[in-house]
Amino acid sequence: MEVQIVMEIKIFGTGCPKCKALHQAVVETLNEMGLSADVKKVEKLDEIVQAGVMLTPGLMVNGKLKVFGKVPGKEDIKRYIEEEKQ
Repeated sequence: MEVQIVMEIKIFGTGCPKCKALHQAVVETLNEMGLSADVKKVEKLDEIVQAGVMLTPGLMVNGKLKVFGKVPGKEDIKRYIEEEKQ
């Protein structure tokens, strides 16, 4: 029986165009990698601040804040996911 790795990805942002672009890029990257993950949007300001995100959008993979304040490219997103897959 194959063990399914459940990955949690959080996208922090209030719904601005950059936040939406990051969400889209994460979903596309996961599809390209053939992976599934629990992708959550965090839009409440207090939760965003609590996570340490000073500028939106922010990206967290398995509880680790990877980047905030910009939309990373797909190669960067892929690397962040790979780092947390092990």
